[in-house]
Amino acid sequence: MSKPVTRAIILAAGLGTRMRPLTNDRPKPLVQVAGKALIDHAIDRLVAAGVTTIVVNVHYHADQIKAHLAKRKDVEIRISDESDAILGTGGGIVRALPHFEGEPFFVHNSDTIWTEGFGHALERIKARWNPDEMDVLLLMASLVTAMGYEGRGDFMMSPDGKLARVPEGRLSPFAYPGVYIVHPRLFDGAPKGTFPMMVLWEQAIAQGRLYGIRLDGVWMHVGTPEAVKEAEAYIADLAPA
Repeated sequence: MSKPVTRAIILAAGLGTRMRPLTNDRPKPLVQVAGKALIDHAIDRLVAAGVTTIVVNVHYHADQIKAHLAKRKDVEIRISDESDAILGTGGGIVRALPHFEGEPFFVHNSDTIWTEGFGHALERIKARWNPDEMDVLLLMASLVTAMGYEGRGDFMMSPDGKLARVPEGRLSPFAYPGVYIVHPRLFDGAPKGTFPMMVLWEQAIAQGRLYGIRLDGVWMHVGTPEAVKEAEAYIADLAPA
């Protein structure tokens, strides 16, 4: 039986260029959706799932994020400052690794929100996590219900949850919504400096240790001003009259 996953990192260091003009004077994690900053949607989910320590990496308008997070008293928040360089998703996590002390942790993008279906997604991913057979467990969203996503799918998923890249010319019914559990050993021998996580996911695929679990709900990728409006309209429709 693996230990509970109680640590997380929220990736909040991006420039938010696709979210302009909303990000002209603020970082994307502080853009509001349905009256709540995107980063607070992520923090609330993680806290509800039993996470007690959250690392937030910062770069663009870092001081604004730090000031906003200082108001949170319900969870320990640590800052991983990347003001000196843009490190990408992989490099940013490598810099924050000492905070996890060798234990598996959640990774959560700051521009992803969802409505729950059957059960709670983070509880389901925790229950499925098995560090003996996997190094990474990605939450996967169905393209049938995904909002704000314009890709052709990100991975193929076998019945047991094992993930593979989408073959050339094929489509996948699943998109990766930016949430997963990872074991720190995945970063052994990782590149120095800036790099994307896909570099390490490719290694995990080759070793048969990249898995996924389906989100039983509606995922909203909130990456543009139009996606903000779409997400808010959908959430408003769900609210009781």
